[in-house]
Amino acid sequence: MTVIEGRLPEIESIELKSGGHRNLDDGACVMEAVAYVAGEPWSDHPQCACPVLTSFMVSWNDTLNDTDRQRLKPYIPRLVGTRSTPEAESVRAWMACDWLVRTFTPKWLRLVGLDEEAAALEGLPELTSTELVEAALPVIRKAKKGAAAAGAAAWAAARDAAGAAAGAAARAAAWAAARDAAGAAARDAAGAAAGAAARDAAWAAARDAAGAAAGAALAPIVSELQDSAFDLLDRMIAVAPATQEEQEAP
Repeated sequence: MTVIEGRLPEIESIELKSGGHRNLDDGACVMEAVAYVAGEPWSDHPQCACPVLTSFMVSWNDTLNDTDRQRLKPYIPRLVGTRSTPEAESVRAWMACDWLVRTFTPKWLRLVGLDEEAAALEGLPELTSTELVEAALPVIRKAKKGAAAAGAAAWAAARDAAGAAAGAAARAAAWAAARDAAGAAARDAAGAAAGAAARDAAWAAARDAAGAAAGAALAPIVSELQDSAFDLLDRMIAVAPATQEEQEAP
């Protein structure tokens, strides 16, 4: 399926919004816009788009603030036609899991001085299979335990700001994508443990501030991780299905 070029100007002129909408006049989230420019029935789960990417984008669209959400617009035509093979979906799901464990979580751990745990996660091999994740789970769970201890001292106001910051950096979106394609138990466990570790570390990083001050203190890492999440999205879109020769190779 291809983009209906005449519909792109309409999309470029609207403001992407969170949640679901009845039609373009009511507004659109990023995936509703994808369905529209592809000429599909109105939906936030268009048939032309990879389900893993759809999970990522639906979650991220609703987590971003109104300004940052507009950064998703250039991806609308790029997401058309991304539906591929189950193998490609699995690759994308593992990419999201790997990013959550080896990129997203270490950033928060280092922020609260858990450098050893961060380095251990960064030093893991790329997580591309259930077997690799099962082997990595002790390292991930150790990081979670350390972060939980650090986060226990967080103030309630700081915890709220930290939770919003971590979400804005696409943690929930990556986890949604990681779990989407035939979710493996190990992948779910890794995502849950890494997400909890990042959350607790964010709480600890904000414990000496409160309210808006905590949000401001965490803003630089949020911005850095959002940029990293856009890079992840680029890489996931670029995944190509296996050729016939590759599928038939022993």
